[in-house]
Amino acid sequence: MTKQMFDQKVTNWVTAVQVATVWTTPDSARKIDSPGLTAPTDIDQWVELLDYHSKLELCNKNLVQTQVLYGESVELINKEGDWAKVIIPSQPSYKDERGYPGWIPIYQLAEVGYSTNNYPIQAMVIKDKAWLKNENGKPTIKLSYLSIIPVISIMDKLVKIQTPHGLQYIAREDVELNNISEGCKQGTGRSIVKAVEDFVGLAYFWGGMSSFGYDCSGLAYAAHKANGYQIARDAGDQAKSGKVVAYNHLQPGDLLFFAYEEGKGKLHHVGIYYGDGKMIHSPQTGKGVEIIELKHTVYEKELCAARRYWLTNEVNSDGRKNFGGQPT
Repeated sequence: MTKQMFDQKVTNWVTAVQVATVWTTPDSARKIDSPGLTAPTDIDQWVELLDYHSKLELCNKNLVQTQVLYGESVELINKEGDWAKVIIPSQPSYKDERGYPGWIPIYQLAEVGYSTNNYPIQAMVIKDKAWLKNENGKPTIKLSYLSIIPVISIMDKLVKIQTPHGLQYIAREDVELNNISEGCKQGTGRSIVKAVEDFVGLAYFWGGMSSFGYDCSGLAYAAHKANGYQIARDAGDQAKSGKVVAYNHLQPGDLLFFAYEEGKGKLHHVGIYYGDGKMIHSPQTGKGVEIIELKHTVYEKELCAARRYWLTNEVNSDGRKNFGGQPT
């Protein structure tokens, strides 16, 4: 397991919009996706514009890969017109050992003259959304949960931060401050569950990595990021690492993986064990984040693996499929 650190790889290119969607090719974006392609973006409007079929196409036509949050570092690999091919070091993936690959409109990125490694303190958004404000107190950008920005100074009620758009401010109560050399404090399995509990009802969004909408593995990634653990971006990669957990030793915060053909086919989903035989997950287009009982559902039949990334002294043993694991 890897501890979630801040900007381990130094780059000068960062995301300059609240959420940048990473597309499969420069031709993947459609006209209806315009609010998510501008700078600044309007993710709220984009999500509202998309009907069920338009959202489903993002997956079925392989249009979207992932997303990156405001201020997040990327490595620019190539340019093609108004598009930049990037990799995202903070999102491990089998697709590229350097980080998750894809295409972003180049005007949604900024080449900055600073490295976040030069700032010892980082502010991580811990609210669903949080506004950046300029020196006059005017709101400028609505940030997603878990956006991370370098800190210049800390005041009573405000934190002065360095952003791709210059010096701005954010409410002290909206962020958690962490030392860049130490990363986030690593949490328990129960705190992994708690990190995403408030998103129950949030609509599923394919490729989603923000509090404007998560997909299944995006929710799992966010829950771990909030607790100081860096895991892979996609469910398939998430299932290949971590600690193997027997089904009768499940604890809250463990990841549950599901495959077609009653667990013997292709892996297609991940959820977070909630405790007491329940799972919290972001299921599919047209539904929202939910907490469900596993017994007597398709998920009970399709369960194929369980993994643990959070720290524990427990020693696992083999066991039969049993959703009665005790909470921590």
